[in-house]
Amino acid sequence: MKNFNLILVIGATASGKTRLGVELARQLEGEIISADSRQVYKGLDIGSGKDLAEYGEVPHHLIDIVEPGHEYNAFQFQQDFFEAFTYIESRNKQPILVGGTGLYVDAVVSGYEFVQLDKDLALRAELDLQPLEQVQKLLLELDAAQYEKTDLTVRPRLYRAIEIAKNKQTNPKPAKALPEIRPLYFGIQWDRKVLRKRIKTRLKERFEQGMVEEVQGLLDNGVSHEQLEYYGLEYRFVSQYIAGQIGYEEMFDRLNTAICQYAKRQETWFRRIEKHGGKIHWLQGSGDIYQQACEVLADLG
Repeated sequence: MKNFNLILVIGATASGKTRLGVELARQLEGEIISADSRQVYKGLDIGSGKDLAEYGEVPHHLIDIVEPGHEYNAFQFQQDFFEAFTYIESRNKQPILVGGTGLYVDAVVSGYEFVQLDKDLALRAELDLQPLEQVQKLLLELDAAQYEKTDLTVRPRLYRAIEIAKNKQTNPKPAKALPEIRPLYFGIQWDRKVLRKRIKTRLKERFEQGMVEEVQGLLDNGVSHEQLEYYGLEYRFVSQYIAGQIGYEEMFDRLNTAICQYAKRQETWFRRIEKHGGKIHWLQGSGDIYQQACEVLADLG
């Protein structure tokens, strides 16, 4: 049995994830599962960077599956992912997850247990008064497995994990077993200055391709400015420009800055994967990333 059953291609925005995913899929008879919270929506093409032409003949999943205006969350993604994953494996193909949205990736790799449960405000007020280490200890005592899956540095996530653990004690229902995921991470790494250049170049290309017109079309079809805020940076700032709240140059500069800041936050997520024991095989973007990935695969046998 292979040491992995899922290849994950991760990296900051504009790092070249889709291209590597497609090249690996062609080499390994694989199929791509997108882990992007915006590419699930029909009509959000340019701003979300779907790059559908790049896929060519490579089968891909979880793109264009939701109408704009409908909400889609990590729980739904987890369900859709495992349906696609099982389908791909049943045909002896290699699933390749390309992303994207950190919460979505975590939801499948860590096997998040989603529970329809209201916040316990009284409990949270009590936990607010306790040192972080004490809150961490409480979760460990309640549910060691949940402790291992939780980001122990973020209080709201700790609180949610404790609420879930306490709910299990009072409502012990066996959770639906999820397929085991044995991940092989490929991460694409760029010098920060070079990445910022790539982000700016790609942003210019998206405006040339008609991103403003795309957002106007969504508005014309009934998607509200408020909903566009939910669809991420590009749609948020272009919506503000169309509404006359900011000028074109201000929109471009603020959007470019916000995307660069987002790329830095993605780096924090990568470090957290490694901190929790995930092994990321880092590929240097300045070189042939596909060749580097092939060398890793060869070493793994």
